[in-house]
Amino acid sequence: MSNINNKNIIAKIYKNLPIVLLFISVLNETDFNNLGLKYFSFNFSYILIFYFSVRKDNSLGYGLVFIAGLFNDVVTGLPIGISSLVYLFLCGAAAYLRNITLRPSMMKDWFFFLATVLLVKSMFFLILTFIFAYEINFFDEIGNIVFTFLLYFVFTYLFDFLEKFLLGSYYVR
Repeated sequence: MSNINNKNIIAKIYKNLPIVLLFISVLNETDFNNLGLKYFSFNFSYILIFYFSVRKDNSLGYGLVFIAGLFNDVVTGLPIGISSLVYLFLCGAAAYLRNITLRPSMMKDWFFFLATVLLVKSMFFLILTFIFAYEINFFDEIGNIVFTFLLYFVFTYLFDFLEKFLLGSYYVR
């Protein structure tokens, strides 16, 4: 009987893990400049939102993603609503990919993620530059896009392994 309860508890923890990780990632704006790695930065929240919106339909709600975007705007000092718009666009693109895909493939997801991040970042730059007159360092942002794209592949395998380890069954979309 305790084995069934332990699996139930682990399943509930894993079900809420994306939400917890999302709020930790937006509230903990980590910077790798202390390590001496100037251009190494990535958006873990983009990876998290896209992965769990593609693979797990019900794990992140749009309302929670919107609120996480508001928290991110407050923490980073951006105009309120910009990150929420970007996060919801990521959710929409992931939902589109999930609905049109007949045979899921990691490579297709990865390149669609690149196209989505490029579109989202360009929308983000246009809004911040033309509407709010923000100064943007494009070299930092290009590095951010590249590392976000490359680390999506790594985190996908990490999340799949974590699910296999915690739940005991390998999840293939």
